[in-house]
Amino acid sequence: MLRTSLTLMATLALTATPVLAQDAEYTLRAVANSNENDEDYDGLQVFKSYVEAASNGAIEVEIYMGTQLCSNGAECLQGVADGSIDVYISTSDGAAGLFPYVQVLDLPYIMADDRVAERVLTGDFPRTLRDMALEDSGGMLRLMTIGNTGGWRNFANTERRIQTPADIEGLKMRTVVADLPQELVRALGASPTPIPWPELFTSLQTSVVEGTANGITDIMSMRFPEAGLQYLTLDNHAYMGAMWWMSNETFMSLPEDLRRVVVDGFAQLQQATFASPKRKSIAAYEEFVEGGGDLYVPSPEEKAAFAEAAAPVYDWFTTNVDGGEEILATFREAVQQAESELAEERSRDIQ
Repeated sequence: MLRTSLTLMATLALTATPVLAQDAEYTLRAVANSNENDEDYDGLQVFKSYVEAASNGAIEVEIYMGTQLCSNGAECLQGVADGSIDVYISTSDGAAGLFPYVQVLDLPYIMADDRVAERVLTGDFPRTLRDMALEDSGGMLRLMTIGNTGGWRNFANTERRIQTPADIEGLKMRTVVADLPQELVRALGASPTPIPWPELFTSLQTSVVEGTANGITDIMSMRFPEAGLQYLTLDNHAYMGAMWWMSNETFMSLPEDLRRVVVDGFAQLQQATFASPKRKSIAAYEEFVEGGGDLYVPSPEEKAAFAEAAAPVYDWFTTNVDGGEEILATFREAVQQAESELAEERSRDIQ
Protein backbone atom coordinates (compact mmCIF):
# COMPACT_ATOMS: atom_id res chain seq x y z
CA MET A 1 0.00 0.00 0.00
CA LEU A 2 2.79 2.39 0.91
CA ARG A 3 4.66 1.52 -2.28
CA THR A 4 1.55 2.20 -4.35
CA SER A 5 1.04 5.58 -2.66
CA LEU A 6 4.65 6.60 -3.25
CA THR A 7 4.38 5.62 -6.91
CA LEU A 8 1.18 7.68 -7.27
CA MET A 9 2.79 10.70 -5.57
CA ALA A 10 5.79 10.49 -7.88
CA THR A 11 3.51 10.32 -10.92
CA LEU A 12 1.53 13.34 -9.77
CA ALA A 13 4.73 15.29 -9.13
CA LEU A 14 5.95 14.62 -12.66
CA THR A 15 2.55 15.66 -14.04
CA ALA A 16 2.50 18.92 -12.05
CA THR A 17 6.10 19.84 -12.94
CA PRO A 18 6.87 18.82 -16.52
CA VAL A 19 10.44 17.73 -17.16
CA LEU A 20 11.89 19.68 -20.06
CA ALA A 21 13.84 17.22 -22.17
CA GLN A 22 15.99 19.66 -24.13
CA ASP A 23 17.48 23.12 -24.05
CA ALA A 24 15.26 25.82 -25.52
CA GLU A 25 15.69 26.45 -29.23
CA TYR A 26 13.44 29.52 -29.16
CA THR A 27 12.91 32.26 -26.58
CA LEU A 28 9.78 34.42 -26.48
CA ARG A 29 10.03 37.72 -24.61
CA ALA A 30 6.56 38.61 -23.34
CA VAL A 31 5.75 42.06 -21.94
CA ALA A 32 2.82 43.42 -19.91
CA ASN A 33 2.86 47.01 -18.58
CA SER A 34 1.19 45.95 -15.34
CA ASN A 35 2.18 44.10 -12.18
CA GLU A 36 2.06 40.60 -10.75
CA ASN A 37 -1.36 41.21 -9.16
CA ASP A 38 -2.90 41.74 -12.59
CA GLU A 39 -4.89 39.39 -14.82
CA ASP A 40 -2.24 39.87 -17.49
CA TYR A 41 0.33 38.20 -15.25
CA ASP A 42 -2.03 35.32 -14.51
CA GLY A 43 -2.49 34.79 -18.23
CA LEU A 44 1.23 34.93 -18.95
CA GLN A 45 1.97 32.39 -16.24
CA VAL A 46 -0.51 29.97 -17.81
CA PHE A 47 0.92 30.69 -21.28
CA LYS A 48 4.49 30.10 -20.12
CA SER A 49 3.64 26.87 -18.31
CA TYR A 50 1.69 25.44 -21.23
CA VAL A 51 4.05 26.44 -24.04
CA GLU A 52 7.22 25.32 -22.32
CA ALA A 53 5.71 21.95 -21.38
CA ALA A 54 3.85 21.29 -24.64
CA SER A 55 6.95 22.16 -26.68
CA ASN A 56 8.99 19.78 -24.53
CA GLY A 57 11.31 22.65 -23.66
CA ALA A 58 11.91 23.78 -27.24
CA ILE A 59 10.35 27.17 -26.40
CA GLU A 60 11.25 29.24 -23.36
CA VAL A 61 8.98 32.14 -22.35
CA GLU A 62 10.52 35.08 -20.50
CA ILE A 63 8.01 37.36 -18.74
CA TYR A 64 8.73 41.07 -18.27
CA MET A 65 6.18 42.90 -16.15
CA GLY A 66 6.03 46.69 -15.91
CA THR A 67 8.20 48.95 -18.03
CA GLN A 68 11.48 47.03 -18.18
CA LEU A 69 11.48 46.76 -21.98
CA CYS A 70 8.95 49.45 -23.00
CA SER A 71 6.58 51.84 -21.27
CA ASN A 72 3.39 52.29 -23.34
CA GLY A 73 1.33 50.85 -26.16
CA ALA A 74 2.98 52.72 -29.02
CA GLU A 75 6.50 52.00 -27.81
CA CYS A 76 5.80 48.35 -27.01
CA LEU A 77 4.05 47.63 -30.29
CA GLN A 78 7.01 49.20 -32.09
CA GLY A 79 9.18 46.79 -30.13
CA VAL A 80 7.07 43.88 -31.38
CA ALA A 81 7.33 45.20 -34.93
CA ASP A 82 11.13 45.53 -34.82
CA GLY A 83 11.64 42.22 -33.03
CA SER A 84 12.97 43.38 -29.66
CA ILE A 85 9.73 42.09 -28.06
CA ASP A 86 7.90 38.94 -29.12
CA VAL A 87 4.59 39.17 -27.21
CA TYR A 88 2.76 42.22 -25.85
CA ILE A 89 -0.66 42.85 -24.35
CA SER A 90 -2.47 46.12 -25.07
CA THR A 91 -5.92 47.47 -24.44
CA SER A 92 -7.80 48.57 -27.55
CA ASP A 93 -7.02 52.21 -26.77
CA GLY A 94 -3.33 51.26 -26.54
CA ALA A 95 -3.43 49.96 -30.10
CA ALA A 96 -5.82 52.57 -31.51
CA GLY A 97 -3.01 54.83 -32.69
CA LEU A 98 -1.97 52.16 -35.20
CA PHE A 99 -5.31 50.46 -35.77
CA PRO A 100 -8.18 52.89 -35.03
CA TYR A 101 -10.83 50.29 -35.87
CA VAL A 102 -9.94 48.16 -32.82
CA GLN A 103 -11.84 50.79 -30.81
CA VAL A 104 -14.96 48.92 -31.93
CA LEU A 105 -14.39 46.81 -28.81
CA ASP A 106 -14.88 49.92 -26.65
CA LEU A 107 -18.22 50.95 -28.14
CA PRO A 108 -20.59 51.17 -25.18
CA TYR A 109 -23.42 48.81 -24.25
CA ILE A 110 -22.94 46.53 -27.26
CA MET A 111 -22.24 43.28 -25.37
CA ALA A 112 -24.58 42.37 -22.53
CA ASP A 113 -22.50 40.14 -20.29
CA ASP A 114 -19.48 37.87 -19.89
CA ARG A 115 -21.03 34.93 -21.70
CA VAL A 116 -21.75 37.01 -24.78
CA ALA A 117 -18.32 38.64 -24.72
CA GLU A 118 -16.49 35.37 -24.28
CA ARG A 119 -18.49 33.70 -27.06
CA VAL A 120 -17.67 36.57 -29.43
CA LEU A 121 -13.97 36.61 -28.52
CA THR A 122 -13.55 32.85 -28.95
CA GLY A 123 -15.20 33.02 -32.36
CA ASP A 124 -14.12 34.38 -35.72
CA PHE A 125 -14.33 38.10 -34.95
CA PRO A 126 -10.77 38.34 -33.52
CA ARG A 127 -9.52 36.67 -36.71
CA THR A 128 -11.11 39.49 -38.70
CA LEU A 129 -9.17 42.02 -36.61
CA ARG A 130 -6.03 39.88 -36.92
CA ASP A 131 -6.18 39.89 -40.72
CA MET A 132 -6.81 43.64 -40.83
CA ALA A 133 -3.91 44.40 -38.49
CA LEU A 134 -1.55 42.10 -40.36
CA GLU A 135 -2.32 43.88 -43.60
CA ASP A 136 -2.07 47.36 -42.11
CA SER A 137 1.23 46.60 -40.33
CA GLY A 138 2.88 45.17 -43.41
CA GLY A 139 2.75 41.68 -41.98
CA MET A 140 4.59 42.60 -38.77
CA LEU A 141 1.97 42.61 -35.99
CA ARG A 142 -0.17 39.52 -35.44
CA LEU A 143 -3.17 39.57 -33.08
CA MET A 144 -3.06 36.20 -31.32
CA THR A 145 -6.11 36.39 -29.06
CA ILE A 146 -8.32 38.78 -27.12
CA GLY A 147 -8.79 38.10 -23.41
CA ASN A 148 -9.85 40.31 -20.53
CA THR A 149 -7.98 42.74 -18.32
CA GLY A 150 -10.09 43.92 -15.41
CA GLY A 151 -13.66 42.87 -16.08
CA TRP A 152 -15.98 45.66 -17.28
CA ARG A 153 -15.58 49.43 -17.40
CA ASN A 154 -17.93 51.21 -14.98
CA PHE A 155 -18.36 54.86 -14.10
CA ALA A 156 -16.88 55.85 -10.74
CA ASN A 157 -16.49 59.28 -9.20
CA THR A 158 -15.82 61.33 -6.07
CA GLU A 159 -18.97 63.49 -6.10
CA ARG A 160 -22.29 61.65 -6.32
CA ARG A 161 -24.16 58.51 -7.30
CA ILE A 162 -24.55 58.17 -11.06
CA GLN A 163 -28.02 56.71 -11.52
CA THR A 164 -29.06 58.35 -14.81
CA PRO A 165 -27.16 60.02 -17.66
CA ALA A 166 -28.05 63.41 -16.14
CA ASP A 167 -26.00 62.55 -13.06
CA ILE A 168 -22.75 62.41 -15.02
CA GLU A 169 -23.24 65.81 -16.65
CA GLY A 170 -20.59 68.34 -15.73
CA LEU A 171 -18.18 65.90 -14.11
CA LYS A 172 -14.51 66.05 -15.07
CA MET A 173 -13.92 62.45 -16.17
CA ARG A 174 -10.51 60.92 -16.67
CA THR A 175 -10.03 59.19 -20.02
CA VAL A 176 -7.18 57.66 -21.95
CA VAL A 177 -5.78 59.56 -24.93
CA ALA A 178 -7.75 57.50 -27.49
CA ASP A 179 -10.61 59.31 -29.21
CA LEU A 180 -13.55 57.01 -28.55
CA PRO A 181 -13.55 57.15 -24.72
CA GLN A 182 -13.41 60.94 -24.93
CA GLU A 183 -16.35 60.99 -27.34
CA LEU A 184 -18.35 58.83 -24.95
CA VAL A 185 -17.76 61.20 -22.05
CA ARG A 186 -18.77 64.18 -24.21
CA ALA A 187 -21.92 62.39 -25.38
CA LEU A 188 -22.96 62.00 -21.73
CA GLY A 189 -22.39 65.69 -21.01
CA ALA A 190 -19.20 65.35 -18.96
CA SER A 191 -15.73 66.79 -19.62
CA PRO A 192 -13.05 64.32 -20.81
CA THR A 193 -9.59 64.85 -19.34
CA PRO A 194 -6.81 62.54 -20.58
CA ILE A 195 -4.63 61.55 -17.62
CA PRO A 196 -1.83 58.95 -17.62
CA TRP A 197 -2.69 55.96 -15.46
CA PRO A 198 0.15 56.50 -12.93
CA GLU A 199 -1.09 60.07 -12.30
CA LEU A 200 -4.75 59.20 -11.73
CA PHE A 201 -4.60 58.75 -7.94
CA THR A 202 -3.16 62.23 -7.41
CA SER A 203 -5.51 63.71 -10.02
CA LEU A 204 -8.53 62.35 -8.13
CA GLN A 205 -7.11 63.45 -4.80
CA THR A 206 -6.57 67.02 -6.01
CA SER A 207 -9.83 67.21 -8.04
CA VAL A 208 -8.03 67.60 -11.35
CA VAL A 209 -10.56 64.95 -12.34
CA GLU A 210 -13.67 63.82 -10.46
CA GLY A 211 -14.29 60.47 -12.06
CA THR A 212 -13.01 57.64 -14.20
CA ALA A 213 -14.22 54.51 -15.98
CA ASN A 214 -12.51 51.37 -14.71
CA GLY A 215 -13.10 47.88 -13.42
CA ILE A 216 -13.31 47.23 -9.69
CA THR A 217 -10.05 45.30 -9.51
CA ASP A 218 -8.13 48.24 -10.95
CA ILE A 219 -9.94 50.68 -8.67
CA MET A 220 -9.05 48.73 -5.55
CA SER A 221 -5.52 47.71 -6.53
CA MET A 222 -4.70 51.39 -7.12
CA ARG A 223 -6.38 52.41 -3.81
CA PHE A 224 -8.55 55.02 -5.54
CA PRO A 225 -11.08 55.14 -2.65
CA GLU A 226 -8.29 56.64 -0.56
CA ALA A 227 -8.18 59.45 -3.15
CA GLY A 228 -11.90 60.10 -2.65
CA LEU A 229 -13.46 57.73 -5.20
CA GLN A 230 -16.58 56.63 -3.32
CA TYR A 231 -19.32 56.20 -5.95
CA LEU A 232 -19.39 53.28 -8.37
CA THR A 233 -22.16 52.53 -10.88
CA LEU A 234 -22.16 49.07 -12.44
CA ASP A 235 -23.37 50.10 -15.87
CA ASN A 236 -20.89 47.70 -17.55
CA HIS A 237 -20.60 49.93 -20.58
CA ALA A 238 -17.52 48.27 -22.10
CA TYR A 239 -15.81 44.91 -21.80
CA MET A 240 -12.14 45.46 -20.98
CA GLY A 241 -10.62 43.51 -23.83
CA ALA A 242 -6.95 42.55 -23.71
CA MET A 243 -5.34 42.32 -27.14
CA TRP A 244 -2.39 39.95 -27.21
CA TRP A 245 0.03 40.74 -30.03
CA MET A 246 2.98 38.75 -31.35
CA SER A 247 5.73 39.45 -33.83
CA ASN A 248 4.46 37.78 -36.98
CA GLU A 249 8.02 37.19 -38.11
CA THR A 250 8.80 35.36 -34.87
CA PHE A 251 5.59 33.34 -35.08
CA MET A 252 6.04 32.31 -38.71
CA SER A 253 9.70 31.41 -38.11
CA LEU A 254 8.58 28.61 -35.79
CA PRO A 255 8.03 25.11 -37.22
CA GLU A 256 4.36 24.37 -37.80
CA ASP A 257 4.10 22.04 -34.80
CA LEU A 258 5.43 24.76 -32.49
CA ARG A 259 3.14 27.37 -34.04
CA ARG A 260 0.29 25.08 -33.03
CA VAL A 261 1.67 24.94 -29.48
CA VAL A 262 1.83 28.75 -29.32
CA VAL A 263 -1.73 29.11 -30.67
CA ASP A 264 -2.97 26.63 -28.08
CA GLY A 265 -0.99 28.48 -25.42
CA PHE A 266 -2.80 31.70 -26.24
CA ALA A 267 -6.13 29.86 -26.00
CA GLN A 268 -5.11 28.75 -22.50
CA LEU A 269 -4.06 32.32 -21.68
CA GLN A 270 -7.39 33.66 -22.91
CA GLN A 271 -9.36 31.34 -20.64
CA ALA A 272 -7.19 32.29 -17.66
CA THR A 273 -7.82 36.00 -18.23
CA PHE A 274 -11.55 35.39 -18.62
CA ALA A 275 -11.63 33.70 -15.22
CA SER A 276 -9.22 35.80 -13.17
CA PRO A 277 -11.24 39.08 -12.95
CA LYS A 278 -14.38 37.21 -11.90
CA ARG A 279 -12.61 35.70 -8.91
CA LYS A 280 -10.67 38.81 -7.93
CA SER A 281 -13.70 41.11 -8.20
CA ILE A 282 -15.53 39.33 -5.35
CA ALA A 283 -13.10 40.50 -2.69
CA ALA A 284 -12.65 43.87 -4.42
CA TYR A 285 -16.37 44.70 -4.28
CA GLU A 286 -16.53 43.63 -0.64
CA GLU A 287 -13.57 45.83 0.22
CA PHE A 288 -15.08 48.81 -1.62
CA VAL A 289 -18.40 48.57 0.25
CA GLU A 290 -16.76 47.88 3.62
CA GLY A 291 -14.73 51.07 3.12
CA GLY A 292 -17.92 53.11 2.79
CA GLY A 293 -18.22 53.02 -0.98
CA ASP A 294 -21.60 53.50 -2.67
CA LEU A 295 -22.23 50.66 -5.13
CA TYR A 296 -25.18 51.13 -7.50
CA VAL A 297 -26.64 48.72 -10.07
CA PRO A 298 -28.81 50.49 -12.69
CA SER A 299 -32.22 49.06 -13.53
CA PRO A 300 -32.78 47.81 -17.10
CA GLU A 301 -34.64 51.06 -17.83
CA GLU A 302 -31.79 53.17 -16.49
CA LYS A 303 -29.24 51.20 -18.47
CA ALA A 304 -31.32 51.69 -21.62
CA ALA A 305 -31.25 55.44 -20.95
CA PHE A 306 -27.44 55.34 -20.76
CA ALA A 307 -27.29 53.43 -24.04
CA GLU A 308 -29.57 55.97 -25.71
CA ALA A 309 -27.49 58.88 -24.43
CA ALA A 310 -24.32 57.23 -25.73
CA ALA A 311 -25.72 56.67 -29.25
CA PRO A 312 -23.74 59.57 -30.83
CA VAL A 313 -20.53 57.61 -30.22
CA TYR A 314 -21.59 55.11 -32.88
CA ASP A 315 -22.09 57.88 -35.41
CA TRP A 316 -18.66 59.29 -34.53
CA PHE A 317 -17.05 55.86 -34.99
CA THR A 318 -18.58 55.09 -38.38
CA THR A 319 -17.90 58.61 -39.65
CA ASN A 320 -14.34 59.10 -38.41
CA VAL A 321 -12.73 55.66 -38.46
CA ASP A 322 -11.70 54.22 -41.82
CA GLY A 323 -13.63 51.01 -42.28
CA GLY A 324 -15.64 51.79 -39.14
CA GLU A 325 -19.03 51.04 -40.64
CA GLU A 326 -17.91 47.65 -41.95
CA ILE A 327 -16.14 46.50 -38.78
CA LEU A 328 -19.07 47.65 -36.62
CA ALA A 329 -21.47 45.65 -38.79
CA THR A 330 -19.22 42.58 -38.46
CA PHE A 331 -19.01 43.06 -34.70
CA ARG A 332 -22.78 43.44 -34.35
CA GLU A 333 -23.29 40.29 -36.38
CA ALA A 334 -20.90 38.37 -34.11
CA VAL A 335 -22.72 39.67 -31.01
CA GLN A 336 -26.13 38.77 -32.41
CA GLN A 337 -24.94 35.29 -33.32
CA ALA A 338 -23.52 34.80 -29.82
CA GLU A 339 -26.77 35.98 -28.23
CA SER A 340 -28.82 33.67 -30.43
CA GLU A 341 -26.63 30.65 -29.68
CA LEU A 342 -26.68 31.32 -25.95
CA ALA A 343 -30.46 31.81 -25.90
CA GLU A 344 -30.94 28.47 -27.63
CA GLU A 345 -28.52 26.73 -25.27
CA ARG A 346 -30.19 28.22 -22.21
CA SER A 347 -33.64 27.13 -23.38
CA ARG A 348 -32.36 23.56 -23.75
CA ASP A 349 -30.47 23.63 -20.44
CA ILE A 350 -33.44 24.70 -18.30
CA GLN A 351 -35.79 21.97 -19.50
